[in-house]
Amino acid sequence: MSNVPVLVIAAHPDDEVLGCGGAIALHRDAGDPVTVVIATRGRTAEDSSSGQAQFTYTAAAMRVLGVSDFRFLGFPDQKLDTFGLTEIITPLEAVVREIRPRVVYCQYGGDINHDHNVLFRAALVALRPQEEYLQSILTFDTASSTEWAYPRTFIPDTWLDISRGLERKIAAMQCYEPELREFPHPRSCEALRHRAAAFGSMCCMPAAEIFMTVRRVLRDGQTPL
Repeated sequence: MSNVPVLVIAAHPDDEVLGCGGAIALHRDAGDPVTVVIATRGRTAEDSSSGQAQFTYTAAAMRVLGVSDFRFLGFPDQKLDTFGLTEIITPLEAVVREIRPRVVYCQYGGDINHDHNVLFRAALVALRPQEEYLQSILTFDTASSTEWAYPRTFIPDTWLDISRGLERKIAAMQCYEPELREFPHPRSCEALRHRAAAFGSMCCMPAAEIFMTVRRVLRDGQTPL
């Protein structure tokens, strides 16, 4: 069993599944403890087509992925830019210091969704390389947000084979049923399968998630794999 502490930082409930649900499943398969931090609670019950707040679906999605430690920072949806950056950095830093993650997956800062951008800026500060336990910080691609931005600046440098985790990612996303759309919308289950296959084919794999490295630090004589 592995024991690599992993931290996932997402802006909204479902971003964590869209961006790195397959990676989360694989980390849990390896025995890595995974903590998921979601900055906002997403759509309120009044704004949801289901009449149920978006964050209420997260527990079911996390059960599918095998994650027991998930937390909400409690900020309102689509309003992160109304807070001082330090108000977001402070609770993020507290989690980082508690979890001491070696691997971090976080929202990409060039997405079309402004909450993603603000959270990324806060995460950069909370994840300063002064902490020796931080080894890899990767940003993830979020369907219907990363590819719809302009200029399109997300350039992946890491492809993760999620063949063994893809169906759990899809099942976790199905827990967020009100957030799903009909194909060919990129936030449909069929499109997510196509997306994983397309990313995988770039590196001759059946299915993949893609990431862009913010920082990778090798200490004490560590060498790249």
